[in-house]
Amino acid sequence: MEVIKLSERQEEIIRLVKDNQPITSEKIAANLNLTRAALRPDLAILTMTGILDARPKVGYIYSNKPSYSLVYDYIRKITVGEIMSKPVVVGEETSIYDAILHLFLNDVGTLFVENNGLLMGAISRKDFLKVAMGGTDMHKVPVGIIMTRMPNIICVEPKDTAYFAAKKIIDHEVDSLPVIEKTMNDGKEGYKIVGKVSKTNITKVFVKLGENG
Repeated sequence: MEVIKLSERQEEIIRLVKDNQPITSEKIAANLNLTRAALRPDLAILTMTGILDARPKVGYIYSNKPSYSLVYDYIRKITVGEIMSKPVVVGEETSIYDAILHLFLNDVGTLFVENNGLLMGAISRKDFLKVAMGGTDMHKVPVGIIMTRMPNIICVEPKDTAYFAAKKIIDHEVDSLPVIEKTMNDGKEGYKIVGKVSKTNITKVFVKLGENG
């Protein structure tokens, strides 16, 4: 395997870590005048190649392991929390028509439905297509009627690996998965949606890897 070629920003991140280790992603972002979200792909690359080591509640340290483990580490260790994006969420009472507008205005393949902060269901483009073909009054019928309800939704958690999420997307033939965390609501356990991981998120990971290969 070729030695990985790093971008200028990644080289700068390495320098910051070497000079200030351990250093948190917040401090790295502040030094580079960037958001943590903008840094995620670069930190993921540097961590999974073994150049940096991420230590929970401590920060990043310089490791510089051999790059031959690049592909294995990158696929097997990068987490959903590092690559997830913001989900598009609607309420159960949202009309099918308004939900379709949300879908296309946000250019996504799946909408997630929540109630009182808890994930209740999901609706895909295929679901909307079936409704449109069935002659349903889309201005009057709420999405709660047609959505796939919990617990019949395939979900992942931030700590799950990107590989695990990608396999679920393929195995279940879906566009995206909600990223959830357990929470308590009125004394009952439920799940709040904190992100989503889609085919696009997964693809971006490997495009970033290719650019640095």
